[in-house]
Amino acid sequence: MTWTAYRVVLRLRSPMHIGRGKVGNVQRTRSYVTGRVLWGALTERLTRDHFRGKGPATDSKQYANVSATVHSKLAFTYFYPTTSKDGQVPLWPWDDGFAARFLSTYPSTALVYPQQSAEEGTLHEVECLVPHTLDEGKPVYLVGYLFAKDGATDWQSALTRVQLGGERGYGWGRVEPVEGRPQPWDDNDGSLFGCYTLKPDAWPPVLRAEEKAPLLAHALAADFGEEHKAVNGVDGVVEPLVGRETHPQDGRFGVWISSARICYAPGSQVDPETTFRIGPYGIWEAVANAP
Repeated sequence: MTWTAYRVVLRLRSPMHIGRGKVGNVQRTRSYVTGRVLWGALTERLTRDHFRGKGPATDSKQYANVSATVHSKLAFTYFYPTTSKDGQVPLWPWDDGFAARFLSTYPSTALVYPQQSAEEGTLHEVECLVPHTLDEGKPVYLVGYLFAKDGATDWQSALTRVQLGGERGYGWGRVEPVEGRPQPWDDNDGSLFGCYTLKPDAWPPVLRAEEKAPLLAHALAADFGEEHKAVNGVDGVVEPLVGRETHPQDGRFGVWISSARICYAPGSQVDPETTFRIGPYGIWEAVANAP
């Protein structure tokens, strides 16, 4: 095998916000870590580490080069909350009672100086995943899987110093690996997330879902349906998946909106058993006629 699978458990040390749009004056959050968020955090940290002592890492080409390396050498699932330190029992955001235990909001507003008053129309709330459960005060962890090809850059060290999601300037999104560096994982430890098996030797990684298993990442909707001969059907929510990217011409950060990819959202259910390939940004692609 030319790559190694790792089961990664991260302790959430501060509130985490991963944007999911607005409802009224509430900026909603996703209740899981998407592949794009993890890719962005690792790309940022690896770029800054590489250019440490060589001047500021502000050239967009530097980030583009590291980003290409991350895409070619690493693949990852989405990460899900749990209160289990060993990460054996992930908790699904679509289950009843999840929001009451794990989600809260923080109010915020802009100020008008020198009046020291709130600027009209700026009051809003930011929803977040909390670092301790709201009902029992238990620590919250994030569990997922990362796949690294031989010769991949030192992502393990980078993972100890990343922040995930938005509001990072306020200290949000801080995580730390549980018990040091992640250790290799194999099938003897059980199935991925308790419902997926991993096909050996295939790159990008290929996962086989058990019957009635939930989707645990965004999956391209175009891959589903009889005309594509990939799977027979899926029951779930369809949403466009977009993100901010560096402008391809002038290199300005975050001003370019990526093309929308129409996906079934995590929590959707596929029937029957289905095989998926983990694509860029952790998005799943259904594999037709897989053995």
